[in-house]
Amino acid sequence: MLEISEIRKEYATPRGPLTVLAGVSLSMRRGEAAAIMGPSGVGKSTLLYITGGLETPTSGRVTLDGNDPHRLEEKELAEFRNRKIGFLFQDHCLLPQCSVLENVLLPTLVANDRAAYPERARQLLRQVGLGERLEHRPSELSGGEKQRVALARALIRQPLLLLCDEPTGNLDEASAGTVAELLLDLHRRQETILLVVTHSRDLAARFPTRYELRHANLHPAGT
Repeated sequence: MLEISEIRKEYATPRGPLTVLAGVSLSMRRGEAAAIMGPSGVGKSTLLYITGGLETPTSGRVTLDGNDPHRLEEKELAEFRNRKIGFLFQDHCLLPQCSVLENVLLPTLVANDRAAYPERARQLLRQVGLGERLEHRPSELSGGEKQRVALARALIRQPLLLLCDEPTGNLDEASAGTVAELLLDLHRRQETILLVVTHSRDLAARFPTRYELRHANLHPAGT
């Protein structure tokens, strides 16, 4: 269960506080998927980063699986994110010196049960159509292939929550469609909680639940 309760985010400016989020609330259960739309700069990424424990809210509360990441100590928070949350960003953030397989395995380096993950990584890479590219470096992949590697990496530890920030924003139309299909397919297989922020209406249209972020708050799409 993901509970976002009355999240408020303000930034100090010379003219006074700038309110980006004004009491945003959202509840999602395992297996549910939602897209949040809105133009660049409206606060979508800020909401996503607060949800994932990467940024601190001015007020409000986030709970995932009964835990509030913002109340954890730094070391506990890092471990919580690593186990419970997968991130997929617009930039794939792959390490150029590492192979495809090594990139997918990066989040498991701190796990106690590392021996089980190489086979899972190979399975995920087969599922995203890259089973024959395990030893390739990112420089040898297309943009869409890099994002598929990043998707496999986000799912390697079987997170409860998958957070995606403009996951198709840097891709051409065909690659964006492929990544979107894989994202939703793997979400259904693993029964994650999937939350995506995007300005792409084509991507958002694939989701059963859609919101728009405007005037610093969430509204059901079309209302």
